[in-house]
Parts: sequence; structure tokens; C-alpha cells
Amino acid sequence: MMKNNLLLALSLGLVSTVYAQQNEWKIAGGKITSPWSEKVSPAEVLPEYPRPQLVRDNWKNLNGLWQYAVSEKNAAVPQSWQGKILVPFAIESALSGVGRTVGKDSLLWYHTSITLPAAMKGKKVLLHFGAVDWRATVYVNGKEAGSHEGGFDPFSFDITSFLKKGAQEITVRVWDPTDDGPQPRGKQVKKPESIWYTPVTGIWQTVWVEAVADTYIAATRQTPDIDQEELMVTADIAGRQPGDIVKVTALDGNKEIASGNLEGQALKLKVPAPRLWSPESPFLYDLRFTITRKGKVIDEVKSYFAMRKSSIGKDNNGVQRMLLNNRFVFQFGPLDQGWWPDGLYTAPTDEALQYDIAQTKAMGFNMIRKHIKVEPARWYYYCDKLGMLVWQDMPSGDLGNGWETRPGIIGRATDKDRSPASEAYYRKEWSAIINTLYNHPSIIVWTPFNEAWGQFKTMDIAAWTMQKDPSRLVNTASGGNFFPIGPIIDLHNYPEPAMPDPAIYGHDRAIVLGEYGGLGLAVDGHVWQQKDNWGYQSFKNADELFKRYTVFTDRLETLIRQGLSAAVYTQTTDVEVEINGLMTYDRKIQKVPVEKLRAVNNRLYNPALVTLKP
Repeated sequence: MMKNNLLLALSLGLVSTVYAQQNEWKIAGGKITSPWSEKVSPAEVLPEYPRPQLVRDNWKNLNGLWQYAVSEKNAAVPQSWQGKILVPFAIESALSGVGRTVGKDSLLWYHTSITLPAAMKGKKVLLHFGAVDWRATVYVNGKEAGSHEGGFDPFSFDITSFLKKGAQEITVRVWDPTDDGPQPRGKQVKKPESIWYTPVTGIWQTVWVEAVADTYIAATRQTPDIDQEELMVTADIAGRQPGDIVKVTALDGNKEIASGNLEGQALKLKVPAPRLWSPESPFLYDLRFTITRKGKVIDEVKSYFAMRKSSIGKDNNGVQRMLLNNRFVFQFGPLDQGWWPDGLYTAPTDEALQYDIAQTKAMGFNMIRKHIKVEPARWYYYCDKLGMLVWQDMPSGDLGNGWETRPGIIGRATDKDRSPASEAYYRKEWSAIINTLYNHPSIIVWTPFNEAWGQFKTMDIAAWTMQKDPSRLVNTASGGNFFPIGPIIDLHNYPEPAMPDPAIYGHDRAIVLGEYGGLGLAVDGHVWQQKDNWGYQSFKNADELFKRYTVFTDRLETLIRQGLSAAVYTQTTDVEVEINGLMTYDRKIQKVPVEKLRAVNNRLYNPALVTLKP
């Protein structure tokens, strides 16, 4: 009876805590929201494990209600707090519960108190941030644990030496100049309009703690080689001691297909008769890393990999094409901004995060161009699982370039003279992004620059990117790649499809249409604002829009015969005042039924398009 009473008391206590938290938070502002906003609860915010490529069991999610304050730029740690904010939603977002801007002249502060699980006692404790925009300084129990600059890459600090008995106090200071600074910031501006959107300041991805041994696997790197039927594996082992055995095991389900000990810089695992990853068959192998010392397991992590190849080569007609697994597959997908009306950079739930990818595939696309933004690791995990090719952009910043034109030749960007600090911010974050996302097989193209937005030292940056990751193609500058470097020529053309002339630009590079379309349709009740919405070409109803879309798709069939390797349609969803989406911004309306889109889009994958002479 006493046990039952105790369970009842604990249950009532939990219910009252959840109820109290819910009362401390509500969605801010009066804008449209997605269907998943109703499922957001402060007691369980994005609870899923945030790093599918390096999984451990001993961790704790720190998302939820934190205290916040906004102060002057040079202020000290606040002595009092202005309210509660729901982490990890940016303070400008509705789901943060705050919905206010910060700006370059102010600081944003966060504070929370946590209790570490008993299973973490005696272990090294790492504090992880998925992403914080832009400069973050972290304090644990009043002492500075570290700082980080960069709005799109994860970072962590070893906070073991800062811990005390009982509760741990965590404080985070954030400064973000948005478009008043030279740092990579994507499409954020302090005065949103047209293709430029609301600022995102502060924590916008999951915060969590993880317990590890003194010796642990800090990072891994997996590179498939389908031609040699091998997987090249490296690992960053923190605190490795002489005699430690690092074993790597590849599995097909429960069946071990290869294993070996990582003794030097790299290990080659033989993967006989590999099952190749593709949009039609996105097969993933499991991968396990184990550190053993004197027969005792010190650390173990789970990961996965895929056998696939992204390259360039000639088709049967001698036309240079983008290849997947040594064959030409027309790559066709939407420009995907990754913005949400309620969470801005952050999807309300994991289900919402997956939805856009699944819906894109249902429409008949096999590729997504992730535009001027980096997503949480789980987004790429779902692309890996569902079989979606990804072109990954580097978020732009420090905009402002000239444009050079010559008779008979499409113009190209002129390199901007960026300051040493601006250049360093770009290089550091681009390197971190590539390192972080390297293991995701869905990513097959890196795009360092877009439409001359802050483009600088183009030849150098392109060469550096290709050298850093020779396993993927590099699209030097989407919509402006007319420098003599890189395997891809990329044209943007609105609204009709078009392609660069191979006779002018040579026959040694694959030709792609990096952006086109932008067909706009405002759906009443599902727009960010009631007036001043726009598309590159606007329509009164979905039937008219789809008719135009079909004409464009017919044109793409002709261009494929002439040598086009890929095309990117603008865009997946409406974003703020842009009404170019195939879905509304709130994801509640699919403007054209997926069945109709899929039927039209599937025609573009017809092998006969490239077996016929142009």
C-alpha cells in the first residue's frame, strides 16, 4: 500500500510539474503555425538522440524551459532574469515563447540548473550544443567553460572540472550581429523582405550532456569506395593509451561482414559485393567502434555507413554527366530553405523535420538542394534513410560583389575583397561543416558559394574544398560558377528552365540548372502576411500553376537530351513573404497534389532521354 501511495505521489508530482511548465510557456506572436506546434511541450522538446552518426547510451537532453535576459552589449551576467524561453527555439521564433529581436547592440543570456544522472558519476562529462547563432560563451557554475563562433556547426566542452555536488548551473552568453557583421548568416536580415528572412539569434539546436570515459571516440570518418569494394575508416580517439585496441565492425543487420583493428591512421574494411545506396534503394550498413583495454571495454559507439559514389563521367553519347554509382541519374529536386513559421531555423518536432523530406520524395523528386543553411544531424539521417540526394550549400555572409559580363558569355561574379577576419570566419565554419556532415552518404555535392553572395578567392576556395573531400563533387558557385575550376557549370534562370551552352563553356564539365521556377501562389489563411507576397511568376489558382510547371518539365526533357545533368526547382515551401512553395509555409496545404507532381517528375528519370542523340 505504501509503495502504491509513493507511485501515485510521484505520478501526481510529475503531472503537476508538466502542468506548471506548460503554464509558463505559450506560443508567441500572431503568425501562422505548422500542425506540429500543437505537439510541442516544454516537458519534452525534441527529445530524440541528436547525433545518429555517433551514438552512446549515457546522455541527457537539456532542451526545455530556461531563463533568459537581454542586456546591453557590455553588461555582466544578469542578476535577475526577464522570463522563460523554450530551448532550442531562437528567441525571435514563436515557439521560443518570447518572440523578440535582439540585434548587434545587445546580448542574449540563458540560464538553467540541471542535475546529472547517477550513471554519469565518475565519468568525463561533455556539454554539447547542436548550434548557437553566433558567438557563444558558456559558463558552468560561474566559471567560463569555453566559447565558440559559428552559427551552423556543433560544438562541445569538457565540463568535468567545473562540476560540483548537487545541481549544476549553466549560463550562456550570445552575441549575434545578424547582417551587421561579416560572419556566415545565410538569409537572415534585421529588416526581412522578399528573399531575406527573420533573424535567428541564440540556441537553435539541441543542448545535451554526455558521459564518456577518459579515453573515448571523439569522431569518426567513413569513406566508401565502391570500385574497390572497401570502406576507409579513421577515428579521433581522445586520451588513447598504448595497448588500447580500437576495433571497427561493419554489419549487415545482425551479420558481421567485416572487422579490423584501427592501429595506424586508417583502416580499410573489405565490403564484398556491396549493396549500393541510391534513392531507389537507400541501404545502410551498421558500424560499431569499440575501445578495449586489457580485455575491458572502455568505450563503444554505434554508427552507420553506405556504399555509394558521387562522380563525373561521360554517358554513351560522350556527354559529361554527374554520375551516381558510376551511372547517370538525372538529379531533380527543390530548393529547400529549411525555415518554419513557428520555429524559424528549428522544426517544431522530429516528425516535422522528417516530413519535408518524405513529402519531397512523394512528389517524385530524388534530390534536395539545402539552400544557404545547415540542418541538425537528424535531418541528414532521414535523407540517408529515405534515399534523398543532398546538395549542401555553405551559408553565405558578408555580401556585396561585382558582376562581370562579356559579349556572348554569361556573366560571372568578381571576387570580393573580404577582410582577414571575414575570410577566417568563412574558412573556419566551412571546414567545420564539412567535417561534421562528412559521414552522411546522402550528401553528394558541396556548394561553397551562391550567386556571388560574399564570394571571394573563388579559385582557392574551390580547390581547397575539392582537396578536403575528393569523394564528392564541388559546385563552385551555384548561379555564378563560370570560373575555370570544378566539375560543374551551374546556371540560375527564372522562371523558365535553361542551360549554359557546352560549346562556350567546354565539354569537360557537367551542366546543371541550379535554380529555376519560383511559381507563386498565395493561399488565403496560410500566408505569413496578407499583402506584399510575391513569386517570380504568380498565379491565381493551382491548376494554372501546375500547367506552367508541366510546360517547364517538358522543357527539361529536351535539356536533358542536350546534356543537362540536374535541375533545382524553387522551392519546397513558401517562406515568409515568398510564396514560391509547392507547399504553404505552414505545411498545411499541398498546392499541387503529390500524385500529379510525381507523375510529371518521373518522366525525367527515363533512361531513353540519354540514349537518344540530342
